[in-house]
Amino acid sequence: MKMAALCSEFGDLVQIKKQLISVISLCKERGLLHSTKWASELALALDPLPKDELPPSVPFTEEDAQDLDALTLAKAYFDLKEYDRAAYFLKGCCSQKAYFLYMYSRYLSGEKKKDDETVDSLGPLEKGQVRNEALRELRVELSKKHTAGELDGFTLYLYGVVLRKQDLLKEAVDVFVEAIHALPLHWGAWLELSNLVTNIEMLKSLSLPDCWVKDFFMAHMYTELQMIKEALQKYQSLIEAGFSKSTYIISQIAVAYHNIRDIDQALALFNELRDQDPYRIDNMDTFSNLLYVKSMKPELSYLAHNLVEIDKYRVETCCVIGNYYSLRSQHEKAALYFQRALKLNPRCLGAWTLMGHEYMEMKNTSAAIQAYRHAIEVNKRDYRAWYGLGQTYEILKMPFYCLYYYRKAHQLRPNDSRMLVALGETYEKLSQQVEAKKCYWRAYSVGDVEKMALLKLAKLHEQLNESDDAAQCYMLYIQDIFSCGEQLEHAEVSTALRYLGQYYFKNKLYHEASLCAQRCCDYNDAREEGKALLRQISQVRDQIETPSADLFAPLSNNNTPVRRVSPLNLISFTP
Repeated sequence: MKMAALCSEFGDLVQIKKQLISVISLCKERGLLHSTKWASELALALDPLPKDELPPSVPFTEEDAQDLDALTLAKAYFDLKEYDRAAYFLKGCCSQKAYFLYMYSRYLSGEKKKDDETVDSLGPLEKGQVRNEALRELRVELSKKHTAGELDGFTLYLYGVVLRKQDLLKEAVDVFVEAIHALPLHWGAWLELSNLVTNIEMLKSLSLPDCWVKDFFMAHMYTELQMIKEALQKYQSLIEAGFSKSTYIISQIAVAYHNIRDIDQALALFNELRDQDPYRIDNMDTFSNLLYVKSMKPELSYLAHNLVEIDKYRVETCCVIGNYYSLRSQHEKAALYFQRALKLNPRCLGAWTLMGHEYMEMKNTSAAIQAYRHAIEVNKRDYRAWYGLGQTYEILKMPFYCLYYYRKAHQLRPNDSRMLVALGETYEKLSQQVEAKKCYWRAYSVGDVEKMALLKLAKLHEQLNESDDAAQCYMLYIQDIFSCGEQLEHAEVSTALRYLGQYYFKNKLYHEASLCAQRCCDYNDAREEGKALLRQISQVRDQIETPSADLFAPLSNNNTPVRRVSPLNLISFTP
């Protein structure tokens, strides 16, 4: 959406503030705590309203008045998580508000019993058949009301949740869209819908109301679908439209940068977020992932201790402690804390994935596979779980399984070089060299994170006796490494220099061969070969050297798209 159009939607921030205050009241009355929290955080980011501009309370109907006492009592029981008791006193009430709370109490009662039974009877990885027994009855009752057109926006949302829980996903999508049209300001319905959207085509096909909340939804969806550039543009537009103080938006931008592995930018935003909201626990598991990747032990230790002081029984706290122990290579303890996180919330995606990683470290492949499969059940868009399954089957030497899971990961992250390199390695094992070459070249083209794609492509050309292409790839690899100014993997750089030295020597380019041989002498594992090559070159120095420009004249007919680089360019870079 263009900025002008966005500003027109967000032109009246006072009206948006009034809408947020109204929906906060509506959600709070119905026990929808996460939607209340989201709307409250956004409302705080906007300027306060004068007393005479505050929105009026929702008018009472005659049914509301009749149900008031029962509803007040039931809401007190609901807040104390006595769901069966709340439902008992709401039975027979007629108002929309009371009916929603009655059905919602029954649903949450079933969920609580299911979770208790799961924790009591099953290990963290066992695939039990525990079900919410209330779902079938709820679906039948809500379906009748839906057919009669008697459901409001909140009850439509609950009906959608029940359908999703019963794996009736297509019907759930339709009901959530209907719920959003009935009540566009209810963030919970948008969020539930986001979990069912699998790709950009499906997102475009949805008929959604033109409301300012849609921009928040689209930004969230772009992040989920790994369309990070679009997500960041959308969030920037929201900031410019008036939500610059929103901690929700800062957290989402930080998550977006985390997803594209812009670690420094993400860390800076998370630190800013903690300055603004020091007791925040939401998203701190993602923050701990970044600290883990950067091996920032003191900072991760401080974060873990800080969160334990705030609330040690939160899922995010358990994940942070798990990451801390994992960084200290105490994988059994790490797995234990991820298991604790899953007891608190069996649908915690990050905990399943991280636990899979820990089981991989402990060489427990069967447990790792189960953990990754659970992660995929929670969210089929989690590329880390698909990639983890690929790695697990790679250890088990099952390349066809590897290929399937790496392809899935690549579809979710088409521009992630790690997925492409993994695919290339698998194709190599399956003797599909043409496909392997394409993957390695693509990995280099999209920005090779680990600087391995060109090296693997060069070695593949070398195995296939495609010496011209191998030399080109080795040259690009060395130039890439030296130009980045990174710490060099000496063995790999020396491998490239050894090959290039021999290649130039065979092509009678003794000057370039001599330079490569001298460079080889800088590395312990290549020193003897470098000296031997220098001796060979000195024996033929009296011969006429072939001009450098002729080096790539007899180029091979191989289809790998290789950039033509003068061999002398290599010499201008120093390690």
